Amino acid sequence: MGCDHFRTDPSYLPELRTYLDTLLRDRESLAAASDLDAWARAEATPSDEEIKRIRTLIRRVETDLDGLTDDEREKIKDAAQTLRKSRTVSLGMPGIRPPEPDLRLERDA
Repeated sequence: MGCDHFRTDPSYLPELRTYLDTLLRDRESLAAASDLDAWARAEATPSDEEIKRIRTLIRRVETDLDGLTDDEREKIKDAAQTLRKSRTVSLGMPGIRPPEPDLRLERDA
């Protein structure tokens, strides 16, 4: 979606479909909202171009999958599940460890 560093694969299909559903739902909600100024509605409404790009991307991935054998699709499905699991791992927020206590006994000089 405009990022030269991102390449999608079948493991992203659920997110792409969810994103498309969100765009379509937002577009319908904004169209139905009667208390918005026209400029606000125009700025907030997802563009037809963005919706078209997402649909095209989903279709391209699905078409590529349709061209595979059943065995190849199963391997892709297994790999996608593995990738999806690895993306759900939360490492948490980095923190600073408290200083280690000084265990040396102090001596009177």
